[in-house]
Amino acid sequence: MAAAILRRLTTLTPAAAASARVAPRPLLPLLARGVSDSTDAITVETSVPFKSHIVDPPSRSATTSARELLSFFRDMALMRRSEIAADSLYKAKLIRGFCHLYDGQEAVAVGMEAAITRADAIITAYRDHCLYLARGGDLVAAFAELMGRRDGCSRGKGGSMHFYKRDANFFGGHGIVGAQVPLGCGIAFAQRYRKEGTVTFDLYGDGAANQGQLFEALNMAALWKLPVILVCENNHYGMGTAEWRASKSPAYYKRGDYVPGLKVDGMDVLAVKQACKFAKDHVLENGPIILEMDTYRYHGHSMSDPGSSYRTRDEIAGIRQERDPIERVRKLILAHDFATAQELKDMEKEIRKQVDAAIAKAKESPMPDPSELFTNVYVNDCGLESFGVDRKVVRTVLP
Repeated sequence: MAAAILRRLTTLTPAAAASARVAPRPLLPLLARGVSDSTDAITVETSVPFKSHIVDPPSRSATTSARELLSFFRDMALMRRSEIAADSLYKAKLIRGFCHLYDGQEAVAVGMEAAITRADAIITAYRDHCLYLARGGDLVAAFAELMGRRDGCSRGKGGSMHFYKRDANFFGGHGIVGAQVPLGCGIAFAQRYRKEGTVTFDLYGDGAANQGQLFEALNMAALWKLPVILVCENNHYGMGTAEWRASKSPAYYKRGDYVPGLKVDGMDVLAVKQACKFAKDHVLENGPIILEMDTYRYHGHSMSDPGSSYRTRDEIAGIRQERDPIERVRKLILAHDFATAQELKDMEKEIRKQVDAAIAKAKESPMPDPSELFTNVYVNDCGLESFGVDRKVVRTVLP
């Protein structure tokens, strides 16, 4: 019996196993102390009630377990450490171009993934690193892509804003504000047309919430009852502009008018999981719904933004102290005696080693060959020729 429990509890979640390659060692001390199996469920009330628009909200009582809470802690800690490492790599000029970090918003990615399957689709904007990891993305491939290396998840050609994982139905990060929303509705159209019984989570930020294409796509999705969940990750600042300065009505969950909506505490991973399970069931029967995730980013909009000219450091510190998603899960784990504070610190140390090892491995990956500039432009790359500026010397001929 002890061996069976050991096997069950040391099995990583798919996201953690594939993306972090974190060995199960951090959980072994917890097993020795007799941590409850995943079948020993506990019920936790979400931090705040859900707010709803023309739909009855889900229950605040969320069911979880020791194993799930520990996996939430591990996955979010991995994401947080990865983004902090990306900050350092950018400042060292190993990451170039735009780079938008997700630290603070980890509960949205992890809670959403806990509520769905890999057959369901996710599409998002350019703050995409952690969503890729949540979908089971490889940590080495993530850092290789950030550094523009050949072993990156987009072969080093996408960079920070264009992560992609087709085999997990992650249709990437997109650099044009709001442009991914109609694409996500198109994915949902294909799911309904093929009668797959799956859904699409279509993510955008509060800065994209006033885009006309969002409302056009939402109208079509409602007409055709497409299985799409529009997820507004409201971190309250579109670049450096506060939501109240950009939107006459910042209650984004109500902005669908004839489309139901929920406002969710996006810093509470269990609330996110509860809302996403509810939303998936809803859209399969009734068509689209909007989820507004009330969340917060600790970094600026991108690495070029210090993030302190339009908000105070006290505001950031206050959110960290009162609503940080990782600390909330830490408190739950400690309150139910699922682990000690030292065991959680040891897990974080192990994660730091895994991130450092992944970065070292990614640095070994070569840069893409210059000929890669001309691939993946057309469906069939055959017959393309690249000339010099004088149009006389053929520089590259693709086979």
